[in-house]
Amino acid sequence: MIRREDILLHHPYDSFQPVVEFLQQAARDPNVLAIKVTLYRVGRNSPIVAALLDAAEQGKQVSVLVELKARFDEESNIEWARTLEDVGVHVVYGLVGLKVHSKITLVVRREGEGIRRYVHLGTGNYNPTTARVYTDFGFFTCNEQIAEDATYFFNSLTGYARKNEPQELLVAPVNLRKRLEALIKREIALQQKGETGHLIFKMNALEDPKMIRLLYRASQAGVKVELLVRGLCCLRPLFPGFSENIRVTSIVGRFLEHSRAYYFRNGGAEEIYIGSADLMRRNLSHRVEILFPVRNPKLLRRLKEILSVQLADRKKSHQLHSNGHYVRSEDSQQPGAMDSQFTLLTCQGEPLKSVKRPAVSSRKRRSTDQLRKEP
Repeated sequence: MIRREDILLHHPYDSFQPVVEFLQQAARDPNVLAIKVTLYRVGRNSPIVAALLDAAEQGKQVSVLVELKARFDEESNIEWARTLEDVGVHVVYGLVGLKVHSKITLVVRREGEGIRRYVHLGTGNYNPTTARVYTDFGFFTCNEQIAEDATYFFNSLTGYARKNEPQELLVAPVNLRKRLEALIKREIALQQKGETGHLIFKMNALEDPKMIRLLYRASQAGVKVELLVRGLCCLRPLFPGFSENIRVTSIVGRFLEHSRAYYFRNGGAEEIYIGSADLMRRNLSHRVEILFPVRNPKLLRRLKEILSVQLADRKKSHQLHSNGHYVRSEDSQQPGAMDSQFTLLTCQGEPLKSVKRPAVSSRKRRSTDQLRKEP
């Protein structure tokens, strides 16, 4: 299936079981030569680790980077690392000064007279328990350039190669910040040339000063900036003449919004990157993170539909105003108000219907002075 086309999963609306089975089948397959994976927060009784143990016992080359500084999971990760080492797995215990937060698996398989490399990349942890309550994206591909980048990534982590700059993958602290800044500046330049600039960023937190200043620049240039930020947000939207083109939405519902996605209109040649990185200084400069492009037009459309549904949420969303206060939508109690998580649950992977985002009329828009007076 992966040879036929790239595959996108949206957890928990899509099951996490295909990810588990991917590793289980790789462990059993006699043609699989090697499995490499990063583990950040796997939990106890992990079927992922069980598959890796099985693979090592089958004589496959297994390399695992276990992040020992995963908050709240340190003890569990240490125990798993020792268990993996006991069966001959090559375990790397993180990197000095850098927390490894990326989510990536590489499977090397003998096919015919050559080899083919299969890659899984994600926005969330290899943890079936949290995959039931966290929203995350998972992505399967055997794209040659992504596989090449993944190979260099693991070789760099395990000390077998110099840190080459990847071509398709955006990797922190190597090229992720530089490439993201370039993509935002490209949107600004296109807007200034008469195109319609549009950015949609979804993340857990927005705190990096350089990125915030760049988003302010985009707003001042006329680029439409829509941000889905579940938690901490140090940017102030909706200041006239400064950040009036920026809208910040936080969705707090049944599931924990955990996925990260970065959409660029790019003059109509749309691009979306997803991955493990929030726009925080620690993620961009002091952690090992990966963002990756989704090139398949069908999957790109699906991602954009998901983002559109979330931006249309009026039931579980709050809007950040320029005074730093989050305000519940005035339409939240209206019959039929959009609940994005419920909508995504009920569609069950079917094409989403076109969702029209409710406009904010001038009659309902309150001035900055009025907002400052609100409790």
